[in-house]
Amino acid sequence: MGAGIIGAACARELAVAGFDVLVLDRAGAAAATTSHGEGNVLVSDKGPGPELELAQLSRRLWPEVLAALAERTPSPDEPDGVDGPDAVEWDPKGGIVVATTAEGAEALLPFAAAQRAAGVRAETMDDDALTAAEPFLTERRTAAVYYPDDAQVQPAAAATALLTDALRAGARLRTGCEVLGAVTRGGRLTAVRTADGPVEADVFVNAAGPWSGEVARRLGVPLDVRPRRGEVLVTTPLPPTVFHKVYDADYVGAVGSGAGDLQTSAVVESTRAGSILLGSSRRRVGFDDRLRPEVLSAVAAKALRLFPALAGVHVMRAYGGFRPYVPDHLPVIGADPRLPGLWHATGHEGAGIGLSVGTALLLRELLTGSATAIDASPFRVDRPAVLGDALDASATTEEGS
Repeated sequence: MGAGIIGAACARELAVAGFDVLVLDRAGAAAATTSHGEGNVLVSDKGPGPELELAQLSRRLWPEVLAALAERTPSPDEPDGVDGPDAVEWDPKGGIVVATTAEGAEALLPFAAAQRAAGVRAETMDDDALTAAEPFLTERRTAAVYYPDDAQVQPAAAATALLTDALRAGARLRTGCEVLGAVTRGGRLTAVRTADGPVEADVFVNAAGPWSGEVARRLGVPLDVRPRRGEVLVTTPLPPTVFHKVYDADYVGAVGSGAGDLQTSAVVESTRAGSILLGSSRRRVGFDDRLRPEVLSAVAAKALRLFPALAGVHVMRAYGGFRPYVPDHLPVIGADPRLPGLWHATGHEGAGIGLSVGTALLLRELLTGSATAIDASPFRVDRPAVLGDALDASATTEEGS
């Protein structure tokens, strides 16, 4: 349930492994959260712990997955190379985290040291190296760390490529199909109700991103996954100006914050088309999708603090999307013990693009009872952060004969 990047990655992993896969989405493939992301594949923003382990696993897997996509023989109606690294704009350009205050440096350098102890490549940069790497960066910097393993993809293209490979392996896709409720038999989920009738299966995977909490509610089990809004500004194409993903050290704090009010930090990176993406913001406003000028202004102001040379550059558009937020900032991956037959792969907030292929591998390993590549227990469904504050379910469950 869900044809965004997480659903697409899971569908591909399971279809290639021989599962009979049907992907349901209430809209279209990669049409919601995935298409409103920046495409980050990051290790730089995660401290030691389960999410970093999942990020490291996914970062190792991404090149392997893209190579497999490129090697797959296309069907006659597909152009050669449609699913290769070039098609998804894979760019292992690395990331640079910059502190612009003494306090920022005092936080950044120990954070990077802890990451190095956990196996992350994090290289402290002196001023000359930083200037050579990013000549247009502000001169007001107190510390910088380079992360060579940070990468980027075009998110909608990546999701489409994964889903295309799943379809090639035998999966099916049904769009415009909204899950309305559950059909159970003997306490087990045996079908989901849709406007077109019930859809039966042995296993159901809730990969509906920010809507996962609502889907779970309709199926009769509360799940505390909420939407968290983010906005991005896109400049007109420019000559080469930003060469890595560059963000202020306070970005990590914004990612880890549970505050519902507006959180902004400077995140600046270029695309292959020459445009520059300016972020980022985080705020909990439900599913209110209105762009707020004050939010965009705050995002732009933070970006200009990092790259003053962008002053006067034209912004050609802005967009926003909803991220699936969980209070403890960890994804939800695995079986729901309250409703046999239901599994979840959600709650990745803004890291879903990067974590998608690792999540898919864990899901397949858990489904088949295989040894998992990393410890999956921190992502279990029945942990307090996921169930503790979830709303009481009010969906009516139909009992099958």
